[in-house]
Amino acid sequence: MEATGNLSWDGTFNAVKNVGNAIGQVGTAIASGINATSSITGLLYADAAASRKEAAAYYEQGMYQVQAADTLRLAQIRADQDRKYAAIQAGRKMQAAQQTTLNYVMAGNTILRDLERTNAAARARAAASGVVYSEGSAAAVQRANVGAAYRDIGVADLNALTAHILGFEDASAMLLAGMEQADLTMNVAETSARQLELAGDFAVKSGGYAASVTRQEGLMKFAQTYVNPFGS
Repeated sequence: MEATGNLSWDGTFNAVKNVGNAIGQVGTAIASGINATSSITGLLYADAAASRKEAAAYYEQGMYQVQAADTLRLAQIRADQDRKYAAIQAGRKMQAAQQTTLNYVMAGNTILRDLERTNAAARARAAASGVVYSEGSAAAVQRANVGAAYRDIGVADLNALTAHILGFEDASAMLLAGMEQADLTMNVAETSARQLELAGDFAVKSGGYAASVTRQEGLMKFAQTYVNPFGS
């Protein structure tokens, strides 16, 4: 009877032990599953962080592109205004030069009219005095009046020509300066736009590198911490 009791106790103990081992294995499997899930979650988090870095890089590039477009647009407006202002100023200069030229021409015409009146008066005085106005001192006075008048007309014509030439040169210089300023404005804007575009490209490349590093770190951590819950 005692031997039978010992055998019964040993069987019960072994059964309980087997149940405990089975429970331990289940617990180990559950822990392994939790660890595996945590590793996978960490990998997913790393991928999400990498994706955020890529998205941020593309957003930054977009901002640079918008800034570059605005720079070119505003520069084009300034360049157009420079050209228009130069054209207006050149037109005003040409108009002023033409008016000055016309004034000198009118002055020459006035000198001719004065010459006609002066010589007519000289001829009338000569005729009233019984002197032949086309001879002698009367003719000499008229020739002197003509010489003086044409000298004045020559000066007026020279001044008119000078005003016209200088006005044309000044207007041309204003137009040229306006175009050069517009070209300079556009060149500076285009250079700035290219720099902004390069900065955007660099941002995308940097974001891509950073995302790759984040993914690689996530993979390395996953490889170090992952435990197959179904392995032996």
